[in-house]
Amino acid sequence: MSSLIFSAPSSSSALVSRSSWSCGCFVSNESRHRISLRNGVRCDLVEPLKYENGKPCVPILSGLAVPSFLSSSHPENINNESDTRLRIFSGTANPSLSQEIACYMGLELGKIKIKRFADGEIYVQLQESVRGCDVYLVQPTCPPANENLMELLIMIDACRRASAKNITAVIPYFGYARADRKTQGRESIAAKLVANLITEAGANRVLACDLHSGQSMGYFDIPVDHVYGQPVILDYLASKTICSDDLVVVSPDVGGVARARAFAKKLSDAPLAIVDKRRQGHNVAEVMNLIGDVKGKVAVMVDDMIDTAGTITKGAELLHQEGAREVYACSTHAVFSPPAIERLSSGLFQEVIITNTIPVLEQNYFPQLTVLSVANLLGETIWRVHDDCSGSFEPFSSLGID
Repeated sequence: MSSLIFSAPSSSSALVSRSSWSCGCFVSNESRHRISLRNGVRCDLVEPLKYENGKPCVPILSGLAVPSFLSSSHPENINNESDTRLRIFSGTANPSLSQEIACYMGLELGKIKIKRFADGEIYVQLQESVRGCDVYLVQPTCPPANENLMELLIMIDACRRASAKNITAVIPYFGYARADRKTQGRESIAAKLVANLITEAGANRVLACDLHSGQSMGYFDIPVDHVYGQPVILDYLASKTICSDDLVVVSPDVGGVARARAFAKKLSDAPLAIVDKRRQGHNVAEVMNLIGDVKGKVAVMVDDMIDTAGTITKGAELLHQEGAREVYACSTHAVFSPPAIERLSSGLFQEVIITNTIPVLEQNYFPQLTVLSVANLLGETIWRVHDDCSGSFEPFSSLGID
């Protein structure tokens, strides 16, 4: 546990406990009573300054004599401008996650009006002042991707025209992230285009969770804070009664080996297996063979997202054929495009573990599904960005991918 000590000019001092990390999850102790170092002490000027020749005359302090307007007998009554200058607004893509983030931070969501005209155009109006404020807009670009992306751009533009000091786009799920390179001739790189749109709209910073590839951060010309949702899943798996000797972490494709290897290190340094596949087309996968031993073990398949579930389902079939006792599917982003639900609920998986970066419709729930919240993770990150604090300690900043 790390602590931050803030000393006021008076004899009293305030101790603010920052946060603690337990098994990969953040637990905030006093998120409602944070004091930023750069705020200092705010005093009421009760003695007017004297003027000489039209210029203010500042008295010279000698000894222990301190003017009354510089002394503070009640440091607990210090106004915390840091909190009042922070605003969180939610788009329509995932309002429940936005509310959870605000609750964790001890704040209320900002008032915003979002509506759609008869022809489909989007209208955004802020219902409160954000002049000089640090604004965070929570809006994943999940399906419908184009609608939610356009809504985010208009929200950013509204904040910029309302004279917000800083605008941070909090994007739990970054759509178009898979279009990050050219695999064939005459293809677009949509991830770069979307990054340019967000930057030109007026965002000063982006906070994203589990980008499909790390290179997408380089597409932005503004700072990007990249956090991982895997520690939340690791914390959940650690609470289950699974013998570490029986575990094996499986990457559903060669591209996810680095992610699976880092996950395995955190999971009692479990062994690693790789599913080799050949993709015939978009959203169509064909499993070829398995690299590694899973016979009699509990296989944990790790991926950044589940779209149509074709890759992870065919991988699970292969794992059962190779003698795996149980198969768990773990993913940060649950896109769940049809026929994902039918495939995941077919009985191949002991449990499907996802996070709430993308809202799951009520009709898409099935008995094996477990949804974990990343609200604490994103909320703590927002606090650290707002307070200009470092998140360089290893469980927060990365999964140790090397």
